[in-house]
Amino acid sequence: MTAKNQVGTLAAVAEALGGVGVNIEAVSAYGAGEKAYFRIITEDVISAVKALSRLPGLKVEESDIVVLKMLNRPGELGKITRKLANRGVNLESLYIVSRKNDYTEVAFKPSLADYEKAKEVLGIK
Repeated sequence: MTAKNQVGTLAAVAEALGGVGVNIEAVSAYGAGEKAYFRIITEDVISAVKALSRLPGLKVEESDIVVLKMLNRPGELGKITRKLANRGVNLESLYIVSRKNDYTEVAFKPSLADYEKAKEVLGIK
C-alpha cells in the first residue's frame, strides 16, 4: 500500500483492519519523502482490502509473497538469497514475519515474473 506520508496514517490503517476484525500477522511500514509504504500480512485478505479501500488517499495493491521458515543462525539469509540471486530471482522486498526458538519465518516478495521460480528455488509447493 502507498499513502501520503503524514502523522496518523499507520494508525488509520491499523484501526480500519481492527474495526473489521482483521488481525495483522506482520507489518512493514516506512516513509520515503512524501510517500508512506506499508506491507501487511493477514489471513483475511478480502476483508482487509475491502476495509483499506475505504480509506481516502490509500492505494491498495494485493500481491503474493513466499513465506519461508529458516534456521535462525548466522549466514542462513545469505545462503537463501544467494540461491535466489543465482537463479535470477528479483526480490522487491523481504521482512521477518516471526521468530521462534531456532527458526525465523521470512516473507519474500519476488517480482511477479519471478514468483513461481522463487517458490521452486526455495522448495515451496
